[in-house]
Amino acid sequence: MSAHPATGGLRPTASQPARGIPGAWLATMAGPLSFGIAGPSLILADTAYDLGVTIGAVTWIVTAFGWAIAVGTPLMAGLQRRRGARTALLAGAALVLLGAALVVVAPALPFLVAGSALQGLGTAGLTTIAMSIAGSPRTMGLVTASLATVGAASPLAGDVVAGTLGWRATLALPALSVLAVPFVLRRRPLTPLSGTTFDLAGAALLTALVTALVFVPHTWLPAGGAAVAAGVLLALRLRARPDGFVPVEVVRAPTFLVASGLAFLLAVVNFGMMYALPPLLVENAGWSSGQVGLAITWPLLFGGLASYLVIMLTARRGLLVPVVLYAVLSATGVVLAAVSGAWALLLAAQALASLAAASGQGAFATRAALAVPDREQSAAMGLFNLLYLLGAAFGPAIATLLVG
Repeated sequence: MSAHPATGGLRPTASQPARGIPGAWLATMAGPLSFGIAGPSLILADTAYDLGVTIGAVTWIVTAFGWAIAVGTPLMAGLQRRRGARTALLAGAALVLLGAALVVVAPALPFLVAGSALQGLGTAGLTTIAMSIAGSPRTMGLVTASLATVGAASPLAGDVVAGTLGWRATLALPALSVLAVPFVLRRRPLTPLSGTTFDLAGAALLTALVTALVFVPHTWLPAGGAAVAAGVLLALRLRARPDGFVPVEVVRAPTFLVASGLAFLLAVVNFGMMYALPPLLVENAGWSSGQVGLAITWPLLFGGLASYLVIMLTARRGLLVPVVLYAVLSATGVVLAAVSGAWALLLAAQALASLAAASGQGAFATRAALAVPDREQSAAMGLFNLLYLLGAAFGPAIATLLVG
């Protein structure tokens, strides 16, 4: 896929759908992933009470979803690379529906955790496919804006759904992504196939590395050691199999590395801010936790919605413009949060961090895709989203250490 000099968009290639897929359907397919991350945040106490377990135990539902989207992103991208978008779409939808059925009827916590993990695997695949076939900066911006916007509204939406239909319905909200799958399939999305044999060892090593990294913030010493070992073995595997599960053409592309690294850092700041600011607002503004939850929704919504416009404004610029702009927005948010206790400035800090992360995810994903050959774009999107999600995992842990 290559940039069109006249439009600044993307020239149609085999990696794009045969017929244009409306961005609204791709956004609908991707956005509900955020329900699984933030939707359960206000219903965990009710879940724990009904199941007769502790709140600490039910948080494994969210942890399982986070692990599954981190692991599932590159795995489902690998399936797309080997079997094409249509097969990956059907597999992702099947996993989501099976997971949703489990959380709706599960009699005990282990089944809920398994159902949440299945939904995470499936929505990770649907989101990665949506980004890989977006086809233009405008559509990519709409997809990533949907992720940020749904994420901002998820806690309140989850609480409302739980109050109306019960907490199990809240846990099944990621299944809304499946509504868009038939409409996307009708447009016959095409992606170039790898043509190589499946690299089982590479997939296993990347899964081990991702799993270890996800647990680093919680048990840093054993998980860190496991991550280093898995990373070394994966690097050796790359030398032995350069066209394997993690293609060398992707990880050696400078633009891909810069775009993915910056997206990771912006995610660390944004998701870290989401956990660092609430206790500061409670302390400095004297608000209740409910008031803080409502107040923090608005800057997050602003960041998600405004990111679409920011991505459009920087779509025809070189890489340096979004790098500088998003870095300045994110750094300004950090400075505001560090030097001021005024509630208005704290909320402004969250708005800037959210805007930078949501815009960066969309703008840098487009540039990361352009940096690799067509046949490797699904792998590039899987690895790019993996790094962004790892930023979402590290940010809260770092914020907890700093604020705590």
